[in-house]
Amino acid sequence: MAAKDFYTVMGVPERATADEIKTQYRRLAKEHHPDSNKNDPKSAERFKEISEAYQVLGDQKKRTQYDEMRRLGAFESRAARPRPGAGQRQGAPGGPQNFKFDEINDVGGIGGLGDLFSSMFGGGGGARGQRPVGPEPGQTIETSLDVPFKIAATGGKVPIDLEVNEECATCSGSGAAKGARVQACHECNGRGSISFGQGGFAVNRPCPMCLGKGQLPTEKCRDCKGAGETRSKRKVIITVPAGVDTGGKIRLKGQGGRGQRGGAPGDIVITFRVHEDTRWMRDGLDLITHAKINVAQAMLGSKASVETPDEKTVAIKIPPGTSSGKRFRVRGQGIAKDGKQGDLLVEVEIVVPEKLSADEIRMIERFAESAGLER
Repeated sequence: MAAKDFYTVMGVPERATADEIKTQYRRLAKEHHPDSNKNDPKSAERFKEISEAYQVLGDQKKRTQYDEMRRLGAFESRAARPRPGAGQRQGAPGGPQNFKFDEINDVGGIGGLGDLFSSMFGGGGGARGQRPVGPEPGQTIETSLDVPFKIAATGGKVPIDLEVNEECATCSGSGAAKGARVQACHECNGRGSISFGQGGFAVNRPCPMCLGKGQLPTEKCRDCKGAGETRSKRKVIITVPAGVDTGGKIRLKGQGGRGQRGGAPGDIVITFRVHEDTRWMRDGLDLITHAKINVAQAMLGSKASVETPDEKTVAIKIPPGTSSGKRFRVRGQGIAKDGKQGDLLVEVEIVVPEKLSADEIRMIERFAESAGLER
């Protein structure tokens, strides 16, 4: 019997992108999950097939290996597959009885087929592989955090609310109600995984009934509904490093979900998103800000004051005849990061008044006449 084609199982073309395969898997997994189709005995088998296919197609390295094996005919039925020495008499060198997957030592530069099957589908355990029961690390949480520009530039603390999976305090992670027994899962016989036969090899996947635990309670815990873990909210104060920019990340070791059966807690991975600010703009480690002056200041010269994100006041000298858009550099007043210090660039903006008093109009007219300006 020929092995199933993973692309056919997923219902995607061979040239499907990784995002298309992921989207299709989520749709199919939701549609065929046993919990959503309790009255359909075929849904569990279909769910296994989908999970099996995504294990390979959803991993770029495994997918590349799988595509190479398909090209070489490794997934065709053995009766139909062309074999070395086909048509030779029985027992001749290179005849059918001498053909083995493991004897193909090089497949397009990626090793033998035996190695490919082993690396792709985790050989060694097979259907008899017992899932080890022991400490499990807690959930590692990845989230994003919006940060005001000032805090991103100078550093500071920002609170964040996180939802984490934690071991159920009522059942201590067993998933069983008080007084209930925990017994081997009848679907996987306590292994925690199910083996799917695919031609001449097997693929292991976590059991969909016990979710890979290998055990099921006779009565589920009322708080966690048998999952052994609950969802809880936690407020965490995040220290934002000075000079962080959008896309920057930090990892908080041991601050994630609590481990099970004595396992180490997980981590929190924070990706920063820095807000824009109307007062400053960032260019590497340099800061750009604006100083508004009037026409008289621009013509006669003056001083202007601007504020930095760390609330310092910096005064700059405006020389006579300054035009709008001219920039002045203030050394060492930019963003400090990794032992380096940027500058503050102050861009002058000349503000023209919309309304003038009668005296101001007369003075401007006299200036225009003396300068030979026509209205």
